Amino acid sequence: MSKIVNYAGACPHDCPDTCAMVYEVQDKKLLSVKGNAEHPMTQGGLCVKLKDYEKRHYHPNRLLYPMRRVGKKGTRSFERISWSDALDDISSRWVDIIREHGAQAIAPYSYAGHQGLVHGINGGDAFFNRLGASVMERTMCGSGAATAWAMTYGPSGGMDPESFQYSKFIILWACNSVSTNIHHWHIVKKAQKKGAKVVVIDPYRSRTAKEADWHIAPKAGTDGALAMGLIHVLIEENLIDQDFVKSHTLGYNELSQRAKNWTPEKTAEVTGLQPDDIRGLARQYASTKSAAIRIGVGLERHHGGGQAIRAVCCLPSLTGAWREVGGGIFLFPFWEHPYLFDKICRPDWIPKGTQVISNLKIGDVLTGRSSKKQLHSLMCWNANPVSQAPDSQKVIEGLMRDDLFMIVADHFMTDTASYADIVLPAAMGAEMEDIILSWGHNYLTYNSKCIEPPGEAISNREIFRRLAKCMGFDDDEFQWSDSECLEHFVDWDSPVCEGIDLAYLREHGFARLNVGSAEVRAPHRDGNFPTPSGKCEFKSSIADNGNFVVGTFRQMYDAFQGGEKLDNLPDFVSPRETLISSPELADDFPLNLISPKSHGFLNSCYANMEQKVKSQGAQSLLINEVDAAVRKINEGDKVKVFNKRGSYLALAALTEDVPAGVVLTTLGYWDQLNKGVANHTSSQEFSDIGHAPSYSDNLVEVKRL
Repeated sequence: MSKIVNYAGACPHDCPDTCAMVYEVQDKKLLSVKGNAEHPMTQGGLCVKLKDYEKRHYHPNRLLYPMRRVGKKGTRSFERISWSDALDDISSRWVDIIREHGAQAIAPYSYAGHQGLVHGINGGDAFFNRLGASVMERTMCGSGAATAWAMTYGPSGGMDPESFQYSKFIILWACNSVSTNIHHWHIVKKAQKKGAKVVVIDPYRSRTAKEADWHIAPKAGTDGALAMGLIHVLIEENLIDQDFVKSHTLGYNELSQRAKNWTPEKTAEVTGLQPDDIRGLARQYASTKSAAIRIGVGLERHHGGGQAIRAVCCLPSLTGAWREVGGGIFLFPFWEHPYLFDKICRPDWIPKGTQVISNLKIGDVLTGRSSKKQLHSLMCWNANPVSQAPDSQKVIEGLMRDDLFMIVADHFMTDTASYADIVLPAAMGAEMEDIILSWGHNYLTYNSKCIEPPGEAISNREIFRRLAKCMGFDDDEFQWSDSECLEHFVDWDSPVCEGIDLAYLREHGFARLNVGSAEVRAPHRDGNFPTPSGKCEFKSSIADNGNFVVGTFRQMYDAFQGGEKLDNLPDFVSPRETLISSPELADDFPLNLISPKSHGFLNSCYANMEQKVKSQGAQSLLINEVDAAVRKINEGDKVKVFNKRGSYLALAALTEDVPAGVVLTTLGYWDQLNKGVANHTSSQEFSDIGHAPSYSDNLVEVKRL
């Protein structure tokens, strides 16, 4: 038996931590995976999802060979075929579809099941753009937050997440860090142990809220009202940094007028909070200069979420919190990362006039309820829309079409794969080389290929190389090896990459970008915001001018593709589905369902693994005892959660963690392993900014079975 060899790894999942890992390999087999102890964020630890990642590689249900459907869609009836037969089937069907309906009758569907630059969300874009297929707009998560941020601050990385250890007052707003950002939570806890006050703003008592010094629970979807109320108190009580506002902000007078009516009393009426708590939060925040805010993407998931984020973003510029290390606000640091998405995606290959389809509205598109041209083929990788897309019963209805040719590349026979005509076995983390995109810290993270894929599984990039060859594409991009892709996909000449190259990453596994050390970094101490005005824009010139171009992320986050007309000032925008805004709907469906991420799953990854499901627990519905009593529901009862869009079954969990009027089921469970999932009830409607989703803008009713 040979010795154990360590290789640099990186978690590929849709998580801000992008953990640096160590693969332990012996005799060409992955023995174990552990956190890289040298990484300042990971510090040797992994979350509950990743701590036994090797078991996912060797799971007995893993897909090993190409397969063709032989039974009815959705029944998981397939036969093994060769790669040659699979590629011939795909290419010949596509040639026929293009001849009869045009290339736009074909579309890609992918998301962040893998976040690699080579094999991830955008790994097939160049191929499909070269094909002339419909473009898939991917705004399932973060687009509303990113747009609202850019309207206020431009493409700035904001606070350094590691600088939170120097903060004296920390607000985690719609961010359940314990479950979704665990390594940043360790930094927050470090600050808390040194005396920092930690405030969690969330409509339910999450794991993170239970560890905070103060949990503030506004009514679901009213965060924008709370933020406007805080702005009102800051201005009315002269708790602002007059010099910072005068020198480094735009539109203060207009914002002041907009906030004038948001008294603590009015804010309390909307949010359900106490006026004194609103005043107290504003005063404590303003009186602590090194005050930090961490925004979670859950904040965007109601209609009005984008405007809420804009209002929250105003706070540190009003108080001058940016002046201090450990002060400011943090959302995504990727604006400063040197990824070259134009080279990864090749948007220059998109034919003029090509239709753009939203991944959030794929149900309507597939079922003909949309004005978009009909799709006759869909290829899905790194995504599981039957579980994760909104209004997913429409997705299932569309995937059942006999005239829809569906291809899925995945690791397991997921809910979505069960409706495919061709299923392709995809390689997993330790089986392919990549650099994993980070949207939660300032490091490049390298992933080694250290074992071979099992059976006939191949990487996503190799799948598209083979498809390109079948379709007759001989462009250079389709000849590059994975290593050559990495040389082309990162701007190694960028100042943030000084002293960093691919060889360095291979040796060390990760590298901090040259953006200044966390100990001294205060990126906007003297303003220098990368907005059109060079200032923090309370009044957005982007909204005024209808111009939204944010570096290389414009293809991913171009919210103005759909012609949105945006208010140039932040304000509270009510959710669509509430007792007040939709009284007739609320008569039949009086409970607001919110659906945050699960603690034990990563979106729908791991929800088919017995030990992970055991740890996470069965699909449940958190319901307040008041609402349960009215419906004669007891602890552990099987209940049906439903509205006009769909339904699912769950086990009732009576708790005070959710207030009366709110129920909660976490996302990620598989439809085939349960009787429905939470997204059977959610809406395809966009939020107010950035074509963002409105998963938690969702009224339902619950009954005991």
